[in-house]
Amino acid sequence: MTRAIELESLTVRAGGRELLGPLDLAVERGEHVLVVGPSGSGKTTLLRAICGLARPHSGRVLLFGERVSDGPRLLVPPAGRGVGMLFQGGALWPHMSVRRTLEFVLARAGTPRAEHRRRTGELLELVHLEGFEDRLPSTLSGGEAQRLALARALAPHPRLLLLDEPLGPLDSELRASLLARLAEVQRSLELTVLHVTHDPGEANSLADRTLVMAEGAFVAGEERKA
Repeated sequence: MTRAIELESLTVRAGGRELLGPLDLAVERGEHVLVVGPSGSGKTTLLRAICGLARPHSGRVLLFGERVSDGPRLLVPPAGRGVGMLFQGGALWPHMSVRRTLEFVLARAGTPRAEHRRRTGELLELVHLEGFEDRLPSTLSGGEAQRLALARALAPHPRLLLLDEPLGPLDSELRASLLARLAEVQRSLELTVLHVTHDPGEANSLADRTLVMAEGAFVAGEERKA
Protein backbone atom coordinates (compact mmCIF):
# COMPACT_ATOMS: atom_id res chain seq x y z
CA MET A 1 0.00 0.00 0.00
CA THR A 2 1.30 3.46 -0.90
CA ARG A 3 2.14 5.84 1.92
CA ALA A 4 0.10 8.96 2.62
CA ILE A 5 3.12 11.30 2.58
CA GLU A 6 6.63 10.82 1.21
CA LEU A 7 9.19 13.62 1.20
CA GLU A 8 12.41 12.96 -0.68
CA SER A 9 15.33 15.36 -0.06
CA LEU A 10 12.86 18.27 0.14
CA THR A 11 14.27 21.79 0.43
CA VAL A 12 12.50 25.17 0.49
CA ARG A 13 14.38 28.46 0.07
CA ALA A 14 13.41 32.12 0.27
CA GLY A 15 15.55 35.21 -0.09
CA GLY A 16 18.63 33.09 -0.67
CA ARG A 17 18.16 31.34 2.66
CA GLU A 18 17.26 27.70 3.17
CA LEU A 19 14.08 27.51 5.26
CA LEU A 20 13.63 23.77 5.13
CA GLY A 21 15.62 20.66 4.49
CA PRO A 22 16.83 18.62 2.97
CA LEU A 23 14.07 16.53 4.54
CA ASP A 24 13.03 12.92 4.15
CA LEU A 25 9.77 11.75 5.70
CA ALA A 26 7.33 8.87 5.34
CA VAL A 27 3.85 8.94 6.91
CA GLU A 28 1.62 5.88 6.68
CA ARG A 29 -2.09 6.02 5.84
CA GLY A 30 -4.20 6.67 8.92
CA GLU A 31 -1.22 7.80 10.98
CA HIS A 32 -1.29 10.88 13.25
CA VAL A 33 2.18 12.43 13.32
CA LEU A 34 2.98 15.32 15.67
CA VAL A 35 5.79 17.71 14.66
CA VAL A 36 7.07 19.92 17.48
CA GLY A 37 9.65 22.69 17.57
CA PRO A 38 10.13 26.36 18.44
CA SER A 39 8.85 29.24 16.32
CA GLY A 40 10.96 29.59 13.19
CA SER A 41 12.00 25.94 13.11
CA GLY A 42 10.26 25.30 9.78
CA LYS A 43 7.05 23.60 10.92
CA THR A 44 4.62 25.84 9.02
CA THR A 45 6.89 25.87 5.95
CA LEU A 46 6.71 22.06 6.02
CA LEU A 47 2.91 22.16 5.92
CA ARG A 48 2.91 24.81 3.19
CA ALA A 49 5.20 22.66 1.04
CA ILE A 50 2.99 19.62 1.50
CA CYS A 51 -0.27 21.43 0.70
CA GLY A 52 1.17 23.34 -2.27
CA LEU A 53 1.42 26.87 -0.86
CA ALA A 54 5.24 26.85 -0.95
CA ARG A 55 7.28 25.83 -4.00
CA PRO A 56 10.19 23.53 -3.15
CA HIS A 57 13.66 24.48 -4.34
CA SER A 58 14.53 20.81 -4.79
CA GLY A 59 13.29 17.36 -3.82
CA ARG A 60 9.91 15.71 -4.21
CA VAL A 61 6.57 15.51 -2.40
CA LEU A 62 4.39 12.46 -3.00
CA LEU A 63 0.87 12.17 -1.59
CA PHE A 64 -0.74 8.72 -1.72
CA GLY A 65 1.80 7.68 -4.34
CA GLU A 66 1.27 10.68 -6.64
CA ARG A 67 4.03 13.23 -7.28
CA VAL A 68 2.62 16.67 -6.43
CA SER A 69 5.93 18.59 -6.20
CA ASP A 70 9.20 17.88 -7.96
CA GLY A 71 11.66 20.70 -7.39
CA PRO A 72 10.81 23.74 -9.54
CA ARG A 73 9.53 21.55 -12.40
CA LEU A 74 6.20 20.37 -10.96
CA LEU A 75 3.79 22.04 -8.55
CA VAL A 76 0.26 20.64 -8.35
CA PRO A 77 -1.95 23.44 -6.91
CA PRO A 78 -3.50 23.01 -3.43
CA ALA A 79 -6.97 22.25 -4.82
CA GLY A 80 -5.59 19.23 -6.66
CA ARG A 81 -3.92 17.57 -3.67
CA GLY A 82 -6.82 16.22 -1.61
CA VAL A 83 -5.54 18.03 1.48
CA GLY A 84 -7.46 19.87 4.21
CA MET A 85 -5.67 22.46 6.36
CA LEU A 86 -6.67 23.88 9.72
CA PHE A 87 -4.81 27.10 10.47
CA GLN A 88 -3.95 28.67 13.82
CA GLY A 89 -6.85 30.87 14.87
CA GLY A 90 -9.16 29.34 12.24
CA ALA A 91 -8.77 32.17 9.68
CA LEU A 92 -12.53 32.29 9.13
CA TRP A 93 -14.18 34.69 6.71
CA PRO A 94 -15.87 37.28 8.98
CA HIS A 95 -18.68 38.19 6.56
CA MET A 96 -19.83 34.61 5.92
CA SER A 97 -22.28 32.72 8.12
CA VAL A 98 -21.53 29.16 9.18
CA ARG A 99 -23.72 27.80 6.37
CA ARG A 100 -22.31 30.16 3.74
CA THR A 101 -18.73 29.30 4.76
CA LEU A 102 -19.30 25.60 4.15
CA GLU A 103 -21.36 26.09 0.99
CA PHE A 104 -18.63 28.30 -0.49
CA VAL A 105 -15.99 25.60 0.07
CA LEU A 106 -18.32 22.91 -1.29
CA ALA A 107 -18.93 24.96 -4.43
CA ARG A 108 -15.19 25.48 -4.93
CA ALA A 109 -14.71 21.73 -4.58
CA GLY A 110 -17.26 21.05 -7.32
CA THR A 111 -19.98 19.59 -5.09
CA PRO A 112 -23.36 19.88 -6.89
CA ARG A 113 -25.52 22.66 -5.44
CA ALA A 114 -28.35 20.19 -4.76
CA GLU A 115 -26.09 18.38 -2.29
CA HIS A 116 -24.92 21.44 -0.34
CA ARG A 117 -27.62 21.34 2.35
CA ARG A 118 -27.15 17.63 3.03
CA ARG A 119 -23.35 17.87 3.12
CA THR A 120 -23.45 21.00 5.32
CA GLY A 121 -25.70 19.17 7.78
CA GLU A 122 -23.29 16.20 7.85
CA LEU A 123 -20.32 18.46 8.56
CA LEU A 124 -22.08 20.41 11.32
CA GLU A 125 -23.18 17.18 12.96
CA LEU A 126 -19.63 15.87 12.75
CA VAL A 127 -18.23 18.87 14.67
CA HIS A 128 -21.31 19.35 16.92
CA LEU A 129 -22.42 22.71 15.52
CA GLU A 130 -26.00 21.82 14.62
CA GLY A 131 -28.25 24.88 14.88
CA PHE A 132 -25.39 27.33 14.21
CA GLU A 133 -26.06 27.65 10.47
CA ASP A 134 -26.92 31.37 10.46
CA ARG A 135 -24.30 32.53 12.96
CA LEU A 136 -21.38 34.76 11.94
CA PRO A 137 -17.84 34.00 13.18
CA SER A 138 -17.89 37.05 15.46
CA THR A 139 -20.71 35.44 17.47
CA LEU A 140 -18.90 32.11 18.00
CA SER A 141 -16.74 31.18 20.96
CA GLY A 142 -13.11 30.23 20.35
CA GLY A 143 -13.90 26.53 20.47
CA GLU A 144 -16.92 26.90 18.17
CA ALA A 145 -14.87 28.91 15.67
CA GLN A 146 -12.17 26.23 15.56
CA ARG A 147 -14.79 23.52 15.08
CA LEU A 148 -16.19 25.49 12.14
CA ALA A 149 -12.65 25.80 10.74
CA LEU A 150 -12.31 22.03 11.10
CA ALA A 151 -15.61 21.47 9.26
CA ARG A 152 -14.42 23.81 6.49
CA ALA A 153 -11.16 21.83 6.17
CA LEU A 154 -13.13 18.57 5.95
CA ALA A 155 -15.73 19.80 3.45
CA PRO A 156 -13.90 18.67 0.26
CA HIS A 157 -13.43 15.08 1.61
CA PRO A 158 -9.64 15.34 2.12
CA ARG A 159 -7.54 12.22 2.59
CA LEU A 160 -4.92 14.19 4.52
CA LEU A 161 -5.49 16.79 7.25
CA LEU A 162 -2.75 19.32 8.10
CA LEU A 163 -3.02 21.10 11.45
CA ASP A 164 -1.04 24.31 12.07
CA GLU A 165 -1.12 24.91 15.85
CA PRO A 166 -4.94 24.71 15.86
CA LEU A 167 -5.24 24.83 19.66
CA GLY A 168 -3.05 27.87 20.27
CA PRO A 169 -5.78 30.45 21.08
CA LEU A 170 -7.88 28.10 23.24
CA ASP A 171 -7.94 27.62 27.00
CA SER A 172 -7.28 24.20 28.54
CA GLU A 173 -10.94 23.13 28.65
CA LEU A 174 -11.56 24.05 25.01
CA ARG A 175 -8.30 22.38 23.99
CA ALA A 176 -9.41 19.12 25.57
CA SER A 177 -12.79 19.36 23.85
CA LEU A 178 -11.30 20.02 20.41
CA LEU A 179 -8.70 17.25 20.83
CA ALA A 180 -11.51 14.81 21.59
CA ARG A 181 -13.40 15.99 18.50
CA LEU A 182 -10.27 15.63 16.35
CA ALA A 183 -9.76 12.08 17.58
CA GLU A 184 -13.36 11.15 16.75
CA VAL A 185 -13.16 12.75 13.31
CA GLN A 186 -9.88 11.03 12.47
CA ARG A 187 -11.26 7.63 13.43
CA SER A 188 -14.59 8.04 11.66
CA LEU A 189 -13.10 9.39 8.42
CA GLU A 190 -9.88 7.31 8.53
CA LEU A 191 -7.81 10.45 7.97
CA THR A 192 -4.05 10.81 7.94
CA VAL A 193 -3.04 13.76 10.14
CA LEU A 194 0.16 15.84 10.27
CA HIS A 195 -0.04 18.18 13.26
CA VAL A 196 2.54 20.88 14.02
CA THR A 197 2.90 22.78 17.29
CA HIS A 198 5.46 24.45 19.55
CA ASP A 199 3.85 22.73 22.56
CA PRO A 200 5.13 19.13 22.96
CA GLY A 201 2.18 18.20 25.18
CA GLU A 202 -0.53 19.53 22.86
CA ALA A 203 -1.57 16.28 21.20
CA ASN A 204 0.65 13.53 22.58
CA SER A 205 -2.48 11.58 23.48
CA LEU A 206 -3.51 11.50 19.80
CA ALA A 207 -0.17 11.13 18.04
CA ASP A 208 1.19 7.79 16.87
CA ARG A 209 4.66 9.32 16.91
CA THR A 210 6.36 12.67 17.46
CA LEU A 211 9.09 14.36 15.41
CA VAL A 212 11.17 17.32 16.61
CA MET A 213 12.20 20.11 14.22
CA ALA A 214 14.95 22.70 14.59
CA GLU A 215 16.40 25.01 11.94
CA GLY A 216 14.46 23.36 9.14
CA ALA A 217 15.45 19.78 9.92
CA PHE A 218 14.20 16.83 11.95
CA VAL A 219 16.50 16.39 14.94
CA ALA A 220 14.70 13.67 16.91
CA GLY A 221 11.73 11.36 16.73
CA GLU A 222 9.77 8.74 18.62
CA GLU A 223 8.74 5.40 17.21
CA ARG A 224 5.13 4.70 16.35
CA LYS A 225 3.09 3.70 19.40
CA ALA A 226 1.94 0.08 19.64
